[in-house]
Amino acid sequence: MFVQLIKPEFEELIASKDWVALKEVLNDVPAVDIADLLLELPGDIAVVVFRLLKKPVAADVFAELPSSKGVELLELFSKQQLSDVMVNLEPDEQVSILEELPGHLTQRVMNSINREDQKQLKKLLGYPEESVGRLMTPRYVRVKSDWSIERSMAHIRKYGETAETINVIYVVDDKEHLIDDLRITHLILANQEDQIDVLMDRSFEALSVYDDQEEAVKMLAKYDRVALPVVDSDGVLVGIVTADDVIDVAEEETTEDMQKMAGMDALDDYYSQSSIFDIVKKRLWWLIVLFVGQILTAIAMGGYEEVLQKVVALSFFVPLIISSGGNSGSQAATLVIRALATDDLKPEDWKKVFRREFTSGLMLGGLIGLLGFFTLIGWDLIGGAELSKTVFLTAGVIGLSLFSIVLFGNFTGAMLPFFLSKMNLDPAVSSAPFVATIVDVSGIIIYFTIAIVLLSGTLL
Repeated sequence: MFVQLIKPEFEELIASKDWVALKEVLNDVPAVDIADLLLELPGDIAVVVFRLLKKPVAADVFAELPSSKGVELLELFSKQQLSDVMVNLEPDEQVSILEELPGHLTQRVMNSINREDQKQLKKLLGYPEESVGRLMTPRYVRVKSDWSIERSMAHIRKYGETAETINVIYVVDDKEHLIDDLRITHLILANQEDQIDVLMDRSFEALSVYDDQEEAVKMLAKYDRVALPVVDSDGVLVGIVTADDVIDVAEEETTEDMQKMAGMDALDDYYSQSSIFDIVKKRLWWLIVLFVGQILTAIAMGGYEEVLQKVVALSFFVPLIISSGGNSGSQAATLVIRALATDDLKPEDWKKVFRREFTSGLMLGGLIGLLGFFTLIGWDLIGGAELSKTVFLTAGVIGLSLFSIVLFGNFTGAMLPFFLSKMNLDPAVSSAPFVATIVDVSGIIIYFTIAIVLLSGTLL
């Protein structure tokens, strides 16, 4: 809303090239809103606007830009502009940007910063992709257990300005092993003559540099912390991960899972920043797979051509039957995938889920089956048909088929994520379209098998 209010004035000042007035306006605009305004500007104009921003603000704005726009601007930056932007970014933000850059531009950016920062960046980039090591920042405040509170507070005042957060202070031993973490309020309220070890309980939670970034999201949410320490394999404190970092990760992971559950590969960038060809490429493979699945459905239908010729009415209910199974399977898959993603369920909980979903499938299938049975009876009555044996048998086929297919769909949707996890695959790929395709083929077989059994000797 704020962006829309200032956008006309912003565009007018750019059109008139009133850079002095524009600079005054931008001083009162949050970095995230400036980033939104820059998205629609050509690169050469955006660079001019960047020159009007204070260096820390320019860095914050750059951190908010999508990678494609960031690359466009970096191509146009002078060496000094590159240096100003990179120096004012947090190390984890620098890593995130460098991961997205083409090779020649990465080298330009690296050459624009000093050797000490280059060394630090190369160390962070040495950790596996999507690991906590790539996400963490080495800018934190740590104290020693034998320091006095007074000395610790003086240390915090000296180095706290460059730290990403001072809400939590970390306690290390002489070899830099993490031994505790303390909230800053504990130090403020403590007797200044006491030592740090008086406040310690040596109880803390920490992440490993090699943990997946999703683990950071789960840990921060579980322990309700604004930051968590990161240690190496020897327990040495090497960095911290803050809440604002994992918010971005959580958004990316949720978006990726939603896209996979829709039956496509996850996009590499925001939808608005992705090219049409990239979107087509990410969707085409899955559409081909699902198309092949639907061919199997058509083949299954073809196998019952003789039955359909004798009882044409059965064909009317095919969409009803297979969609009911697909819907129940998609519901179950979504519930289980989300529970696995949030650690509400573990892969070894599959037996528990099997019992729950089998029971719920019986209940749902029974209710939907009864609904189908009585709907068909009512349909015939409204149409003026007599309640003959044929009507009841046909209604029985529909009811029993709905019961069986909803039960089967529920079972398939619930168990498929566990099967994929066992195969070290992402459970999110057991998407709604994928489950629906499996249930479609199976549903046709179940439906016509029940029809042949119940209608033999009467309509067949």
